Amino acid sequence: MSGHSKWATTKYRKGAQDKARAKVFAKLIRQVEVAAREGGSDMTANATLRTMYQKARDASVPLDTIERAIKRGSGELEGVRYEAVNYEGYAPGGVAVIVETLTDNRNRTGSEIRNLFARNGGSIAEPGSVSWQFERKGVVSLPRDLDEDSIMEVAIEAGAENLADEGDRWSLTCAPGDMSAVRGALEGAQMSILSADLILEPTSSVEVEDDDVAKKILRLLDAIDDHDDVQGVHANYDIRDEVLAGFEG
Repeated sequence: MSGHSKWATTKYRKGAQDKARAKVFAKLIRQVEVAAREGGSDMTANATLRTMYQKARDASVPLDTIERAIKRGSGELEGVRYEAVNYEGYAPGGVAVIVETLTDNRNRTGSEIRNLFARNGGSIAEPGSVSWQFERKGVVSLPRDLDEDSIMEVAIEAGAENLADEGDRWSLTCAPGDMSAVRGALEGAQMSILSADLILEPTSSVEVEDDDVAKKILRLLDAIDDHDDVQGVHANYDIRDEVLAGFEG
């Protein structure tokens, strides 16, 4: 599986252990708000809002908090206006990185992201110089104890493209527009869902053989991901599982 999926798994473990819940909630609420503003508050017609709503519910964000975010996004309540801004750059070893943010101050966020790259051995890149190496995908994670054939039988009919063994979980990929259908089919078959998200998946990867370089890459990604405005960090590395599993930030 891609470097990003391994990174997502690593971040999942770290998140379950040590990320402040309030910080996670704040990022999810912001995603819901922007989805409602850009596509409307009707979840039947706004696939992105459906995805962000479910993502917030999966993280146990209170329902009334989510509903207020939708109302702020749709203009029913006043609130700060956020805009989506992506930044592209390179980590040590020539690894391509895309950073997705939601910000109320583009200049501040841009300056801070640039500094995070510089302080951690990376460099910012011109828009478009990295993004062509990624494509948007939906990813649904399931418990490892589920049967592979059973998952495939249900998921393929709903639009899933690939099932990968991530060691402690299964990872299904699909087109972004098919994620709700895939999730619904799995839940209809009484299969539990660990997480579901939209990612930027690399179309090719950079193999990182030097463990010291690998750790520098992970430190950069970790520092960027910890920024309040950052909603997603995507990179095209291929790092040994042992290094990923032992990474402490």
